[in-house]
Amino acid sequence: MPHRLLRFGLSRKHPEPRMFTRHENLKPAYDVVIIGAGGHGLACAYYLARDHGIRNVAVLERGYLGGGNTGRNTTIIRSNYLTPEGVKFYDESVRLWQDLAVDFDLNLFYSTRGHFTLAHTDSAMRTMRWRAEVNKHFGVRSEAVDAAFVKRAIPMMDMQCAGHAPIVGALFHEPGAIARHDAVAWGYGRGADRRGVEIHQQCEVTGIRTRGGRVEGVDTTRGPIATQRVLCAVAGFTPRLLDMVGLHTPISIHPLQAMVSEPLKPWLDPIIVSGSLHVYVSQTARGELVMGASLDPYELHSTRSTLEFAEGLASHMIDLFPFLGEVKVNRQWAGLADMTPDFAPIMGTTPLEGFFLDAGWGTWGFKAMPVCGKTMSHTVATGRNHALIEGFAIDRFEHYRLTGEKGAASVGH
Repeated sequence: MPHRLLRFGLSRKHPEPRMFTRHENLKPAYDVVIIGAGGHGLACAYYLARDHGIRNVAVLERGYLGGGNTGRNTTIIRSNYLTPEGVKFYDESVRLWQDLAVDFDLNLFYSTRGHFTLAHTDSAMRTMRWRAEVNKHFGVRSEAVDAAFVKRAIPMMDMQCAGHAPIVGALFHEPGAIARHDAVAWGYGRGADRRGVEIHQQCEVTGIRTRGGRVEGVDTTRGPIATQRVLCAVAGFTPRLLDMVGLHTPISIHPLQAMVSEPLKPWLDPIIVSGSLHVYVSQTARGELVMGASLDPYELHSTRSTLEFAEGLASHMIDLFPFLGEVKVNRQWAGLADMTPDFAPIMGTTPLEGFFLDAGWGTWGFKAMPVCGKTMSHTVATGRNHALIEGFAIDRFEHYRLTGEKGAASVGH
């Protein structure tokens, strides 16, 4: 047993400090109220306090910190997107990810692995070349590679995929990485807490008060709060919060499932994604295979998992790696993916003054946590959308100026 853990368990002389302060009561008023203590909400609170000096902030969470989609994802980090808006936005996030462990003084298990998006058809390969050129234009290290390159990098993979979908090439994204999802939430939460932000768990928002087209307060299960700035960062619960203020978006909610295997000796270094097989997989530092697939096709506000998903994903995994047939699945889970029609988020100001939105993340919200915190803290502090999120504004649907990211984000990862 590690000495530090033993000391914590047996000694009163060296107590381990709490990760977060527990606040029993809400203050009557805050400068900013953030609804949702996931990675996005906590990151915004952290940068509001650190970069903008706004410390009178309350983060409200109906459950527990990081218990929503932050703790229900497959932790893939990348910037190999298709649109200029997406590439620049996610590339800034990758840059921020690389320094987070130092910022937090906390091991996030950030590991650069390289990311292969497999192509099984000539048309898919053309899309890979397109994405590679867009990425290179903005300085992102991605390249279209042939089947021989893929085979050298992943020699244990069946390049014929059991004859169902032979691999003809891939998009190789060198900066692709993974990290420990819960540690990121803890790091942002602890950093915000130490700077004076209050995190209130088990505190549900029951209403948002408005007057004259602007926000004036929030009602909770612990009582009312006065505030003129509210950020909604609740992922799959976004439509319910927006109903409280009379705003509507084209967001639909779909379950997204994943599962993890028993620990294995490390053998898979890169991250692998196949849009044709609807599968993506990486191996953690503990040796587990973290696997996911596409969205469940039906709209449902539920985090239940299904046998059908596990059977289908296992079948595709065996197509790629036949030797995994005897490997056991340890657990599976589901999250609520808040999907937009153009597969890009909705961020920034809204028609309701003082009400800000960070939503529509679907299957790609984890990788964006740092840049969302930076851009949304700027937006909340100044009342103006940050330049990096102008392509994600809510009014793009009204004016038909969509940011079409489906080609780079259509598989849940």
